[in-house]
Amino acid sequence: MKITYLGHAAFSIEAHGKTLLVDPFISANSLAKDIDVNSLEADYILLTHAHGDHILDTEAIAKRTGATIISNFEIVEYYEKKGIKGHPMNLGGTWQFDFGKIHMVNAIHSSVFPDGTYGGNPAGYVLETSHHKVYIAGDTALTNDMKLIPMMLGEIDLSILPVGDNFTMGIDSAIKAADFVQCHKVLGCHYDTFGYIKIDHKEAYTKFAKKGKELTLLPIGDNLKI
Repeated sequence: MKITYLGHAAFSIEAHGKTLLVDPFISANSLAKDIDVNSLEADYILLTHAHGDHILDTEAIAKRTGATIISNFEIVEYYEKKGIKGHPMNLGGTWQFDFGKIHMVNAIHSSVFPDGTYGGNPAGYVLETSHHKVYIAGDTALTNDMKLIPMMLGEIDLSILPVGDNFTMGIDSAIKAADFVQCHKVLGCHYDTFGYIKIDHKEAYTKFAKKGKELTLLPIGDNLKI
């Protein structure tokens, strides 16, 4: 599995010959200016919630690539009205796709489209392939529900957690979240994009290391293979 960081909370995940884009907010992110949205490939687009900083480029990418949107019922319905195909899910559900399984898990946040349309419940996901399980937390507060993930799904190989604070978990909460999901390898996201969520990278690495955890903060455009 290859995971490429596209800035903010956006990732491209390659698994079993398919490409899954997560929360594509790229074209309005000045930090991601070197990412060419028009050349990104996508078989699927996984959306955690409806905020503009997670869905901005979804429509354009989906219409260009023919990608299927995976998200909650309300978000999929919103895009289906625009002629974009989708696979609706809801909290607690699991579906077997051609790249692997998606388990939809709880997230504590809010969810509304930029035009004011209700975006349903926010969510996180566990991507399970034949070799790995990756927890994609989405925008969330720390919640005891995270403890259910390893209880129900087994060992998690990597957790993608927001670390920018203010709107989501910060560093300290993300460290505790790693404890809850029993996964000590963390890929950070949702940081530095704008003033409210700028972080001290050195401090973040130090805090994680002191707790025996491995934090990765990828430069935009770089990738991690697991």
